[in-house]
Amino acid sequence: MNTLNYKHLRYFWMVAKTGSISKAAEQLYLTPQSISGQLTELSSLLGVELFRRAGRNLEITEAGRQVFSYADEIFSIGDELLEAVLNQRTKKSIPLKVGIADSVSKFMAYRLLEPALKLAEPIRLICHEGRLVPLLAELSVHRLDIIIADNPMPTNLNVRGFNHLLGESGLTVFGAKSVIKNLTGEFPKCLNQAPFLLPGDDADIRHKLEQWLHNNNLHPIVIGEFDDSALMKSFGQAGAGLFAGPSIHSAHICEQYKVKVVGNIGSVMGQLYMITTERKLTHPAILAIKEKSRDNLFGTA
Repeated sequence: MNTLNYKHLRYFWMVAKTGSISKAAEQLYLTPQSISGQLTELSSLLGVELFRRAGRNLEITEAGRQVFSYADEIFSIGDELLEAVLNQRTKKSIPLKVGIADSVSKFMAYRLLEPALKLAEPIRLICHEGRLVPLLAELSVHRLDIIIADNPMPTNLNVRGFNHLLGESGLTVFGAKSVIKNLTGEFPKCLNQAPFLLPGDDADIRHKLEQWLHNNNLHPIVIGEFDDSALMKSFGQAGAGLFAGPSIHSAHICEQYKVKVVGNIGSVMGQLYMITTERKLTHPAILAIKEKSRDNLFGTA
């Protein structure tokens, strides 16, 4: 076989993507006859039939699907190459790919990542939000550099990773005025039979909070469970029920969501972790996040 003609391969790839020679011709600013002739040359070079006629339409063959799979990867990598070179020319920033567990508050995530944006060398944050286990799968194949989560990496997963504790905070219960006015008794007894919003089952603080309620013989009425902490707070703001959040951000939560403090649960501590594939941290942005979180955000040495 002679050397592969990538121009012919791109024409084939475009026909396979668009589903017809005429549509591919429009995209490539060529005549249908020109593309048809070059598809014939590629098919002859490869020694396989790439398309078959199905009435007036083209139908890709099994061999054609295999060729398309390779072509798709080739041109995708080519696009990545061009983007990487362009980024290198226009701005020399260091990418930091961050996974954020959706149970972590948006404000907390920003405060933790903020030091990375203040480094002398520019950092380009690439943030992905989701549930912890899928994020860990991305971390294991180096599609993420770090994960910010409110619980450590589960021990039953076959993923090489290290937990770095960033800090911890007690819990505060918040509520809208419309909910608070109907509470009876002092805190925490006022939580009994009160409407309550819980974090999703993935959140480590969920189980601690449930245990605390059980130990204190408190039985709130659970109105909803939320994987996304911001969504839970929005429901709380609307008066759907009381909710718990980190005490260190009480002022921000009250201001942002127009709610008031119902009471503090100092005995229930929520942790925040940074999960990496490296035990020894070397990335300047990751080091800044860890150092500043402990010095400023949580007030510990």
